[in-house]
Formats: sequence, C-alpha cells, structure tokens
Amino acid sequence: MIEVIGTDAGAPASMPHAQQQLLRGAALVAAPQRLHAALKAWDGWSGAPLLASDQPMELLEALQAHQDAVVLASGDPLWFGIGRILIQGLGVERLRFYPAPCSLQLAFARLARPWQNASWISLHGREPAALASRLQQRPQALAVLTDPSRGGVSQVREILRASGLEPAYGLWLCERLGHPEERVQRLAPVAALPADLDPLHLVVLLAEPPEQPDPEQLPLIGIADGLYLQHPDRPGLMTKREVRIQLLADLDLPAAGVLWDLGAGVGSVGLEALRLRPALQLWALEQRGGSAALIASNAERLGVRPAAVVEGRAPEALADLPDPDRVLIGGGGRERAAVLAAVLERLKPGGVVVIPLATIEALAELRPVLEQAGLQVSITQHQAWRGAPLADGTRLAPLNPVLVLRGEKVAA
Repeated sequence: MIEVIGTDAGAPASMPHAQQQLLRGAALVAAPQRLHAALKAWDGWSGAPLLASDQPMELLEALQAHQDAVVLASGDPLWFGIGRILIQGLGVERLRFYPAPCSLQLAFARLARPWQNASWISLHGREPAALASRLQQRPQALAVLTDPSRGGVSQVREILRASGLEPAYGLWLCERLGHPEERVQRLAPVAALPADLDPLHLVVLLAEPPEQPDPEQLPLIGIADGLYLQHPDRPGLMTKREVRIQLLADLDLPAAGVLWDLGAGVGSVGLEALRLRPALQLWALEQRGGSAALIASNAERLGVRPAAVVEGRAPEALADLPDPDRVLIGGGGRERAAVLAAVLERLKPGGVVVIPLATIEALAELRPVLEQAGLQVSITQHQAWRGAPLADGTRLAPLNPVLVLRGEKVAA
C-alpha cells in the first residue's frame, strides 16, 4: 500500500505515533518541499529516498514502481489535496488515507467559532470572480483558500473592497496553522500586510455589524452595500449600489411629495432618496417580520427619517398610505400585477412608478398593465461590472442584469 498521511505545519514531530512509525518504515517518502528540512532533521528519519510532491504528475511515475511508500500531504489529502490526483493515477485499491485536521478546521478552532454553517472557496488556480460572486450572497463566515502566486490575502482584500463589503466583514489572516510559530490576526482595512507574510496562509471572513458611520461623511447616493444592516437570515438580499443609483435617477424625485417604497427590503433606495430630497415623505412597506426595526436602524445610520415604515403585504396594506407622487415596486411574487394595478389607482397625476425586474416574463406581465392605464412607458436594461484583481491586471466581474420598467402618469 501507499500510505497517504495528512499533516499540519508542525510535521513530522506533530504526527501521531502510529503514522510516525509508517514514515520510519517507508522505502520511499514524498512530501512538499517545505517539509524536507524538518524531515531530515527529525530524529526518526530513516534516510529513505525523499521526493518532492509539489508536482503531483511527476510524482505518479515514481510511485508506480514502489509499494512501501509514504506520501505526506497538508491537512486532509482528500480535501483540495493530492488525494484526487493519486486516486486517478494509481487507483484507489493501492492507497490508504490518514487525514489530519484541514486548514479550515484549524482556522475556526483558533477563532473559537463553530464552523458547521461556514462557507469556503478555493482560489488556487481559479478566477477571482468566484469569490466576488460568493460575497454577494453575504455568507456569515467564509474561509478563502488563497493562491499565493496570485496575491494571496491581498487579492482577497481587493475583491472585498471592490464588492463594497469591506465594512461588513472582519478579515482574519491565518498563517502556518499547526506549526509552533503559527499566527492568527485580524487585519483592519487600512492595516499593512505583515512584512514576513507566510505563503502558507488562508483568510477567514466573518460577518459583523458595520460600524456606525457619520452621516455627514456619506455620499448623497451610491452608499456602499456593506454599510447597510441586513436581515440575518437573508443577507445580501438588497438592491446593489449600481442599480440603486439608476432607480433613483428614474424616479425623478420631486422636492416634496409622497414616495412609496414597496418591498423595501433593507430600505436602501427609499432612504437614499431622502438624502437627496429631505422634504419627501417616505412610506416604506415590507412584509418581512422585523423589517420596521431594521429599516429604522438603517435610517438612523444614514441620518434620515421616513414618514413611516409599515410591516405588511401589498396591496392590502396600501389602504392606509397617502396617495403617492412616486412609487418604487421591488420584490417579486405572484401578486405583483395586482399590486401595480392598486398603485395606479392611487398614483397622482404626473406621478412616476419604477419597477426593477429580474426576468423578461415579469416585464411581459407588467408592461401591459401600465400601457392599458395610459401611462407613458419606458424600458431599460442595466448591466454593471465590478473590477476584480486578475494576476497583474483587473478583470470585470458581472453583476446580475436588471430590467427597469418605468411608467409616468400624464398630468390632466
């Protein structure tokens, strides 16, 4: 058999006794180059031929001719390790695996945080767009297996910053996990990377409430996504910054009047509307329980005050709202046509309704409702990209395209 033994950074001294015995009796040993010095200095070293396992395809040829070989791998060989390649090249019947705690386990152990619900992603040889996409889902805990050849932790920081989510995450840098000289530290957004950064590192991103901003220092519109408080059970379910800016433009906000934000989510669009037009009356409607408190907290963070935040379901909850000058209809659902019809009955002359949509089917359903009511209708599609680091350059990672349906009620 070929014994494939998982190790931590302290190997071979940190290996269990039984696995050290396998190492002592091996006729051939393969290990990452970084372990060679420690193996030769180990008092149990037998002097067996020692190969580097950093190039797995070359290693396969050498292992074909040996039966009593030991292959040392990092962590669990079957989790982003050499195990898959060995199985493909040698056959599972020749291999026996001994996993060690993987770097993900060690990282969360050092942070004293349960990790059964954590997400993870590997950037080894992969495009960074995958991390940008995962961040838009706003995981509560995300471990990133970095690729030092592509920037390592610095690449993660750049993607986090480009996603507008830097205020929403604590970034933990974990180096040499399992080694006596391991180091785990939280890096502030402006902190410099360690001058002696070890290539053997991973990053853990932990969601945390963003700090209270100074409303006077925030832009009028286009506030970073990460500055908004989120629903904990559905993080990331909000209108992204680029779309938010476009919707505010399409609403053509008056200096005063009534704005309905239906399906308000975390309140981002309506609250930024108040920063532009403080005399507007914002009535935000969201059916999710706890939304009123969340939107009120976001309003305080932005230094604005809605007229009211209502937890309820449209169209029933619209009865208690004053007639609107502007309406934003967010969210989806089967009743969206009925909601739009109810809105049009109340929309003031000269009023505008704006509806962001994710599908062409929704557009086909709602456009006739506006046209039959006599509104002037316009349709646009918006696609935004965010820059993400790629080697020595920048790659544009796409966000989901959005259709915007706009109707304007002609004044009598």
